[in-house]
Amino acid sequence: MVVFAGQGDARRSMALLWRKQLPPDARPGPKPGLDLRTIVATAIEIADADGMSALSMRAVGERLGRTAMAIYTYVPSKSELVDLMYDSALAEKPTEYPLEGGWRPALTQWCRDSWDFYARHPWILQVSQARPVLGPNEHVSLETLMRILVTTGLPAVEVRRLGEMLLHHLRGIAQAFAETRQAAKATGMSDDEWWYARSSQLDELAPDFAERFPTLTRLEAEGAYRAADETKPYLEQLALETFETGLRVVLDGIEKAAEQPSF
Repeated sequence: MVVFAGQGDARRSMALLWRKQLPPDARPGPKPGLDLRTIVATAIEIADADGMSALSMRAVGERLGRTAMAIYTYVPSKSELVDLMYDSALAEKPTEYPLEGGWRPALTQWCRDSWDFYARHPWILQVSQARPVLGPNEHVSLETLMRILVTTGLPAVEVRRLGEMLLHHLRGIAQAFAETRQAAKATGMSDDEWWYARSSQLDELAPDFAERFPTLTRLEAEGAYRAADETKPYLEQLALETFETGLRVVLDGIEKAAEQPSF
């Protein structure tokens, strides 16, 4: 399920995001007893617990003991609500990273904080990056990342490209991690049950597996697919290891590029 941000009325959406007062004749004033912050926080709680598919104006209203129509008084539609949720959640992310030790430790911590953020709010990964929300906290988050990256000394255009690459890299691995966590609940079958049910068929259906796939077989024999920490769920652990390895390789690449002025 992919949700595209910014699908509501542009003027009203941006006014809500930046908390600017609309003209008096734009919409009837809100009824007392609720406020926008409470509505957005409640919507985030629902999405955190049950995913984006559980989110609706009615669900938010019921959680608050109100009707859906009461929520519409504050937020014109679900589209604007998703924008507000996305930007509000981003306010959790740290904004200050010491640079005395150089850009690499700061960027490493920024990436790990982002990973933790996605783990807390996996529904955010369903909000497409094709069209940004353009809210204040989204800008703060981007400003924080770019403030670290500019200290690499790379040209402005490369800083921008590296920032986008990091964001896509993190989201991609975090998406796999989130889906791994959601799979058992959604299918009613644990990871172990799923893998054993299918992998056990390979010996029968593909007795020549080793001859057909020699590289995969060699990697398996050498422990390439063995999780470092076998006390944790297998696929979750692999996702974490992929994140850490990818992060190291990406940072090594940035470091090398920063040493080459012609990059």
